[in-house]
Amino acid sequence: MKKILVVLIFLAALCFPKGAPAQQPIRVKCGGSGYTDSMGQVWQADADFTGGVKSQIAATMIGTADPTLYQTSRKTDSTTASFSYNFPVSNGAYHVNLYFAETYTPVFHVGGRVFTVKIQANPVFQNLDIFAVAGANAPLIKGADVTVSNGALTFEFDNVVGNAKVMAIEILPGASGPSLMLNFKYPDGTPVAGTFAYSISSSLLSFKGSEPLLNGNVQCVLLANPSSLGISTQFQANLSLIDTAGHVLWQMSLAVNPAQVNLGTIQSSALNVVVQKM
Repeated sequence: MKKILVVLIFLAALCFPKGAPAQQPIRVKCGGSGYTDSMGQVWQADADFTGGVKSQIAATMIGTADPTLYQTSRKTDSTTASFSYNFPVSNGAYHVNLYFAETYTPVFHVGGRVFTVKIQANPVFQNLDIFAVAGANAPLIKGADVTVSNGALTFEFDNVVGNAKVMAIEILPGASGPSLMLNFKYPDGTPVAGTFAYSISSSLLSFKGSEPLLNGNVQCVLLANPSSLGISTQFQANLSLIDTAGHVLWQMSLAVNPAQVNLGTIQSSALNVVVQKM
C-alpha cells in the first residue's frame, strides 16, 4: 500500500523518519545564481530548464527571511507560451515546493498574471494567480506530493494570462520509517470504501492530497518535524474520510505550531476508527 505524507500531530506520538534518504533534496534558485538561505540550506544556480528567460527584480519583500530567493525568476517571454524543468531523480515518493511572488508592478491586480503548473504532465495548479492569493511582494509557496517511476521529475509552466514564472523549486524525498495504519470500519465491522483526504496550509505554503482506502485501511507516515516538508510556521491540518457516495464520514482540523512540537521516538502503530454509515 502506498504511504501518504500527512502530518498527524494530534496523536502526540510521532517520530521523524530515521536514516538519510538515498535521494538528497534538490533546491534551485530559478533565474539566478547559487544562494544559501537563512536556515543554511544551499540553493543551486538555475539549471535543468528548457525554454523561458531569466528575470530579476529587486523587490522589497515582506513576510520572509529570505527576500533574495524571490528576486530572480524564470519566466516565459513574448515568443514562448511555456517553459519546463526536468530533474533526474531516483524513483520513489517526493514532496515538491514551488516558490512564487508577484513582484512586477504592472500586474499588481487580480487577473494580471495567471498560469498553470503541470507536474509529471498533470495540471496540479490550474489558473494560479499569485497576486490574488498573496498580494504584492509577498511569498507564496505551493506544495504537492508526487511519485516518480521513470527516473525524472518534470515541471511545466504554461501561460494563461501574461507570463508564467517561478522563483525557486524545492524537491524533498518522501518520508519513510514509522507509520500509522488507520483502519476505518462501520459499526457492523465491515470496512469503509472511500477516500482519505488531507490538506496542509500556512501563511506561506499549502498542499493537499488524497489516498483511496484499501479494505478500509490507509497507511500514513509519522512526522515529528514538519520542516521536512518545508513547513516552518504555524499551519492548519485538515483530515477527512469520504465514502464512495461523497459523504464526509469523519473529519478533523488542527492548528499546529512546529516550534512547540517536541515528540519522542515511537514504533509503527495502528488505530481503529468506527464511523457511521450514511
